[in-house]
Amino acid sequence: MENVILLVHLLLALALIGVVLLQRSEGGGLGMGGGGGNVSTGRSSTTALGKLTWVLGLSIFATTLTLTVIAAQNAGGSSVLDRITDDRPAAEESDPALDDSGDGLLPPSAGDDAPLTPTAD
Repeated sequence: MENVILLVHLLLALALIGVVLLQRSEGGGLGMGGGGGNVSTGRSSTTALGKLTWVLGLSIFATTLTLTVIAAQNAGGSSVLDRITDDRPAAEESDPALDDSGDGLLPPSAGDDAPLTPTAD
């Protein structure tokens, strides 16, 4: 059920992007000329694209809330922090690569014979 709602949410988002891009710029905020046909009135007439934008926006809001509720129900009431323990499993303790003795991935110490900087031969 969650995947179906997620797919609907994705399609609604793509439709909203398309509808917004189809609308005419009326404010000229990006420097593009907008229509000055309704200068005498403060409000412009509501177009079908404007109403469709509101419907798609409210639909995306509803699917977002639905997905949040479904995710909260699937969480099982446990937190990631509840699963953290201080104990390391026995398999990790016997691994020599994870040993803290200094023989891991650290650079060689000053007493070793290996040079620390590469030299040109």
